[in-house]
Amino acid sequence: MSTTFDELAGRYIAIWNETDPRQRRAAIDELWTADARYVDPLGVAEGREEIDRLVAAVQDQFPGMLFRLVGPVDGHHDQLRFTWELGPAGVEAPVVGFDVAVTDGDGRLRQVLGFLDRVPAAGPDADR
Repeated sequence: MSTTFDELAGRYIAIWNETDPRQRRAAIDELWTADARYVDPLGVAEGREEIDRLVAAVQDQFPGMLFRLVGPVDGHHDQLRFTWELGPAGVEAPVVGFDVAVTDGDGRLRQVLGFLDRVPAAGPDADR
């Protein structure tokens, strides 16, 4: 594989932080396969267009927050895993998760499975 797992994870995280729609879509088209799939506890996105819409929706939901890698990227064969966090710069991130990505063997993402380890409570009953 010509692209390292660290590079793949970094490019993936950069897409989640890219707020320019054209640049984000170009990065998605470059990094993800045409039949790409993203799945996490909150939804499923099939194909590049749906992945782009999902990223834009997350950015709308968490304005001003940035994704960042936490710790090392681990990988073997055509799969990698890494921990990430989402939050404002300089403070503890309210959202933490990890993703497992499967590549096509040529440096492109075919599937990402996301897991949420910490999410903020929401609503009037959040403290109960």
